[in-house]
Amino acid sequence: MSPDRRTAVAAGLLFLLTEVSAIAGAVLYRPLLGAADGALPQGADTRALLGALCEVVLVVAVAGTGAALFPVLRRHGEGLALGYAFGRLLEAALIALGIVSVLALVTLRRTAGAPDGADTALVALHDWTFLLGPNIALGLNTALLAYVTYRARLVPRPIALLGLIGGPLICASAVAVTFGAYDQLSPAGAAAALPVLAWELALATRLLAKGFTTQRPGSGTAY
Repeated sequence: MSPDRRTAVAAGLLFLLTEVSAIAGAVLYRPLLGAADGALPQGADTRALLGALCEVVLVVAVAGTGAALFPVLRRHGEGLALGYAFGRLLEAALIALGIVSVLALVTLRRTAGAPDGADTALVALHDWTFLLGPNIALGLNTALLAYVTYRARLVPRPIALLGLIGGPLICASAVAVTFGAYDQLSPAGAAAALPVLAWELALATRLLAKGFTTQRPGSGTAY
């Protein structure tokens, strides 16, 4: 197996891992964030801790995609490759901050005599990190990677176009949420996230199945 093929397989697996861990984490810890008046639903703390563990896996996978793809992207622009790698690190850091807020919320709701309003502040912190990380930072990183793969023809153009559409769309949706146009967890917010989900699944499938599109030496024809 060539180095590029190994890179493609690693990146494809990491992209799939980001999807699985992100969805599993959100499903597990969301009931804790929605608990009214500090009341902890039965088993919500345990599920939240499992969700936080899934988010730790997500952080590693997100940062890993930037590191895995760097050698390939660098051939098509070192600045773009560095931008993507550091962009994924920023995205991972914001997700990690959100994990800390969830863990702090678990501790707070297990503690008697916690300050009034502290749980609300932690939920708000999580919501903002979720908006800035898996929305705005993700959208920018998606657009950057899709641009490089489209320009360099590393993957079929339709797949790259999904990212070029999905990245800006999820960023625009995050701005709309910021100004109160609709809630982040709403039909409109979910619809805006679908193209990015489709992009990552299509990209992962392509990388695992066939790897990167290569060029014949001395020609512009992909094969």
